Amino acid sequence: MSLTLDRTAATDAPILDVLAERWSTRIFDPAAPLDEAALASALEAARWAPSANNTQPWRFIVARRGTEAHAAVVAALTGFNQAWAADAAALVVFAATTEIDGEPQHFATYDTGQAAAHFTVQAHASGLHTHQMGGFDRAAVAATFALDAGVTPLTVMAVGTLGDVSAAPEPLRERELAPRTRRSVKDSLVGA
Repeated sequence: MSLTLDRTAATDAPILDVLAERWSTRIFDPAAPLDEAALASALEAARWAPSANNTQPWRFIVARRGTEAHAAVVAALTGFNQAWAADAAALVVFAATTEIDGEPQHFATYDTGQAAAHFTVQAHASGLHTHQMGGFDRAAVAATFALDAGVTPLTVMAVGTLGDVSAAPEPLRERELAPRTRRSVKDSLVGA
């Protein structure tokens, strides 16, 4: 029997439903096909993220399950990420052009983070689930995909259909069912 999850955040102030309902799952359906239309919408949302001087420093690698690219990204994952992320229908690498002709691009990582955030929100609104990971070998990804020297992989995002939580191994199920928590806005304010 599959569990039905309500992971809606208990917020201190009203926020958009799509934000309150979004969470980072580690349990993906390993057989569900990738919803290509939803992926296209998520990439389009990322494309329209704000960027300093409209530089659009982001680059995306979309590695679909069953491809050599997907296997290469899975191989670059570290630690616990390798235990669950391979089930995702796609692994999307978000990389930033952090240097052009030897000149640092100071806002590139921030802007690429905004693109990833836009992607995540649109993916959720379109019925996909996501989980971002920082635990991966950036040099291996850069080498495998022949990224230019000034392009830095920042995060890998697992994307796909939510899997059956009740059938997941205990460590995954525990993490999935744990209460969602965040520190208060007050505790995040500096100098106030």
